[in-house]
Amino acid sequence: MRPGEHPEERRARARRRARLLLFASAGLFGLSASLAKLAAERGMGGGPLTLVRFSLGLTFVATLFRLRPGTFRPVRRWLLVSRGLFGGASALLYFLAIARIPAGEATLLNNTFPIWAVLLSFLVLDERPTLHLALALAVASAGVYLVLGGGALAFGLGVGALLGLASGVLGGVAVTSIRALRGTDNAPTIFFAFSVGGFLLSLPFAAGPWPATPWGWAAALGVGVASFLAQLSMTEAYGALSVAEAALWHQLTPIASYLWALGVNGERVGWATAVGVLLGVAGIFYGSVLGHAPREARSPEAALAAGLPAEEP
Repeated sequence: MRPGEHPEERRARARRRARLLLFASAGLFGLSASLAKLAAERGMGGGPLTLVRFSLGLTFVATLFRLRPGTFRPVRRWLLVSRGLFGGASALLYFLAIARIPAGEATLLNNTFPIWAVLLSFLVLDERPTLHLALALAVASAGVYLVLGGGALAFGLGVGALLGLASGVLGGVAVTSIRALRGTDNAPTIFFAFSVGGFLLSLPFAAGPWPATPWGWAAALGVGVASFLAQLSMTEAYGALSVAEAALWHQLTPIASYLWALGVNGERVGWATAVGVLLGVAGIFYGSVLGHAPREARSPEAALAAGLPAEEP
């Protein structure tokens, strides 16, 4: 806290920082999705890709703990286990879905997690979004739908679609756990739990296929680096924003994924995509300006998170 800074000014500064972190996180998650599709096209299965991603994540966060002693500070251990298991399962199912269905369809199904997170935060953390935030989330979600499929995505009940939808549901549980944890546990500790859970869950699926070309491995390593930076930024941001507003900013991720795919995967932009990008950005801008002050949550978890210092390591 800066000397002489009013508590409300401190909270406003923390929210601005959190929004910047989520903006960066969305771009990195979008890059990760494009690289994941590239790795799948080069022969890497969803299980091996998940294992590579979490192996790199564990390596990076262990290095951080060694360079900054005292950073690893687990407090609410059972909630950390919940974050690790649900978050790891969500990531694994998402990569398994990408290996079976188009990346746009898998990403859209996975990106239903903000909706589940808002519902859970209402029930568990007593966070109630304002009408402005709810409307903004609906507008941004409509933009995401146009971006990913030009409004023409048709979902079936195949294995890939079910895996993608399940990843969204579990992702909603995981990010609600993050919000609850940020009152007591720092971002690197939460990420460590996530990485351990993902690593253990992906081991049974790591039998193959593995890529035979260097490009497949390069794409997989890129997924690991981008995902590590994205997850750490996202987790840090949840200390200052409600689940509802953070969910709104998450709608940038599939938009970023499509924009990255223009260069990485050679996809094209149509009129519906352009309209979708504009809707997504407009929804996020509207929600951030008018919807940032939901009714104060009454749960101890949300109250703790709301008072967390933004400079938490």
